[in-house]
Amino acid sequence: MGDRGRKAGKRAAWYGMLIALAFVFSYVEAMIPIPVPVPGIKLGLANLVSVVGLYTIGIAGTALTALVRIVLVGFTFGNAFSMLYGLAGGTVSMAVMIVAKKTGWFGAVGVSILGGIFHNAGQLTVAAYVTRTAGVFAYFPMLLASGVATGAVIGMLGGWIIERIEPAVRRSMQ
Repeated sequence: MGDRGRKAGKRAAWYGMLIALAFVFSYVEAMIPIPVPVPGIKLGLANLVSVVGLYTIGIAGTALTALVRIVLVGFTFGNAFSMLYGLAGGTVSMAVMIVAKKTGWFGAVGVSILGGIFHNAGQLTVAAYVTRTAGVFAYFPMLLASGVATGAVIGMLGGWIIERIEPAVRRSMQ
């Protein structure tokens, strides 16, 4: 196997590990009941993988792992609507996090907070379309607050993890 094949193998191994980790985080999160009156509030544990991925394996790999995770989780734990909501939130969130990271204005915490906020916005937009009512946006203030709070926690954890694993990831990807 040549150098190119080894690099591709290492990259595939990292992607597989991140998909598996995000999948497990999604499962754990589904098992944690959050007693809030607003539907859709979650801890966003799988977003930890996306934040760390953006800073370690890059944009394309992170977007791919997030997409695969959302589809797998939708088929495993959800239904067509939950997958639709997940894809909408995940796509908007990932796009905003990519732009935020590229600007250099935000660290991992800011990127994660924006990801949490825009994940909720993407899901509410789909919910408004599906239900044909803008009334679902009444939930946005609560979802905004939860997106900021959980995004900050996930971003802090992500920053800590990035500092510790980035050198190893960089060496293994070379």
